Amino acid sequence: MLEGWLDHHRETLALKCAGLTDAQLREASVPPSALTLLGLVRHLAEVERFWFREILEGAELPDLYSTEEDPDGDFTVTESDTWAEAESVWLAETAAARRSAAAFGLDDFSQGVGSSGEPFSLRWIYTHMIEEYARHNGHADLLRERVDGATGE
Repeated sequence: MLEGWLDHHRETLALKCAGLTDAQLREASVPPSALTLLGLVRHLAEVERFWFREILEGAELPDLYSTEEDPDGDFTVTESDTWAEAESVWLAETAAARRSAAAFGLDDFSQGVGSSGEPFSLRWIYTHMIEEYARHNGHADLLRERVDGATGE
């Protein structure tokens, strides 16, 4: 059930981005916010990577977009950033997340730990990821409506 809800939210984000041009996907919501649909996809690729590969598996991986100079680099998009690249990275990270999760039971603890030094159960990670996507899908709904008026799932 948890995996199903997470997949539902992943699919919802893809629907919010479907049919838009790169320029539309890079369109910011409302100043001063620089939030974009493309930035949300990049952010969620980083979140998938962090929770399922770095925390759950304990892998040491570099950030995809963020740097020390630009800790919000996942949200920072430029004219050269494309949907093709962002979608490819996001889909690769969701596939890797599914493989990672398949190796653990819901009550198994992560190999890596959070900032508190404590591990997390896969059940907690799924629940957190559902919340993360649900929150950002709310943002995506407003962004999509701003871009072309489309609303709903």
